[in-house]
Amino acid sequence: MFVGHACLAFAVAALGAYRLGWHRETALQVAVVAALFATLPDVDVVYGVAGLLAPAAGSGPVPVESFWDAGNRVHRGVTHALPIAVVVAGGAALVARSRGRSRLTGAGVLLALVPVATALGGLLTGAVTAVFVLGAGALAVGASRRGASPRIIGAGAAVGLVTHPFGDLFTGSPPAFLYPFDVTLVAERVVLSTDPTLHLLGAFGFELATVWLAVAAYFLTSGERPHAHVDRRAVLGVAYAGAALALPAPTLDVSYHFVFSVLAVGFVGVTPPSLERVRTSTWSSAETR
Repeated sequence: MFVGHACLAFAVAALGAYRLGWHRETALQVAVVAALFATLPDVDVVYGVAGLLAPAAGSGPVPVESFWDAGNRVHRGVTHALPIAVVVAGGAALVARSRGRSRLTGAGVLLALVPVATALGGLLTGAVTAVFVLGAGALAVGASRRGASPRIIGAGAAVGLVTHPFGDLFTGSPPAFLYPFDVTLVAERVVLSTDPTLHLLGAFGFELATVWLAVAAYFLTSGERPHAHVDRRAVLGVAYAGAALALPAPTLDVSYHFVFSVLAVGFVGVTPPSLERVRTSTWSSAETR
């Protein structure tokens, strides 16, 4: 869902800024910042790396299962909480300011979350929180150096961090929306179908819809025409339909072959343009000079 989280945040931020009448460039800036921050909450799976090293040779669970067994101990906790998202977004906006005092205040706000999380959830939660806030600070500084204003960074961070947990309602256990408060907002994940394969395909369809929503938001906000970006290689994706006959039926528990094959097909869209298109573009530019 990494791509889905980023695309959903991009679309929400871009369309929201567009509706508010923001300049096209500003709207796209806040959308990109939102997309980047939307991927940040999943840094809590870094602890899962320990699970890859844990199994002894010839015993214990397989590495993939070990990764998730370890990572799920803190996954979708502090980094997926809405109250924490608001605090981190505010801290990121302060860190992005040019004045030294504001930056120090923002850094203090972010770093203060580490001892609080440690006191509430233990050392593991504190360590994950440290990675989370350091990532937020790094994104804020990087966006600021790219010309994004503190307002854009704060707004983008808020959209990205707040939308992220809602995208996780279809897979795994629901996030702890109101952490650290002992209040359960959603007790169980949203079940799209009692059939595990249909549920997975439904969740995939939702993620695919967020991708197209982000694409539509980009063209609406930027004013560019979609047909200028259409390539004949996209037709190759139709051939993937035949994979349904060759691959075992995927589920949420066993979905790796499905996910990796979809990603492989998706890379067709990001390969360099054909030499013919490059030549045509170059010649057209030369003729207009």
